[in-house]
Amino acid sequence: MTIAALLRAKGGAVVHATPETSVRAVSLLLSQRRIGAVPVCDGDAIAGILSERDIVRALGDHGAEILDWPVTRLMTTPPITIGSQASLLAGLSLMTRRRIRHLPVVDGGKLVGIVSIGDLVKARIDAIENEAEAMRAYIAS
Repeated sequence: MTIAALLRAKGGAVVHATPETSVRAVSLLLSQRRIGAVPVCDGDAIAGILSERDIVRALGDHGAEILDWPVTRLMTTPPITIGSQASLLAGLSLMTRRRIRHLPVVDGGKLVGIVSIGDLVKARIDAIENEAEAMRAYIAS
């Protein structure tokens, strides 16, 4: 299964921030949407990504003043991305090696989606369960 197939199943809508967005606004967005990271886009191009981990670390280091900073002061740049034609296993491998939990999907320089480690693990488990069920059905026939 490819990342593109996963995005078709889950939907490709992406919540994002702009470089001028405040950390406070992104924190509220993360909380309201129950998500763990937001890509930061400058036009159609992804400039970085800001995660809840980034915010918590900065709060610990600098205190509440970071809430009024623009996201560009905290975001990870350049973001680690993957193309939509990559396999789920390639995505899982990349996330494991780089120790990240959110992976923006970029095709032709344009952000087309985002996947989380949970999305990839769930899709992989579903595929394994389907394969096991197919084997059971084959053996029973």
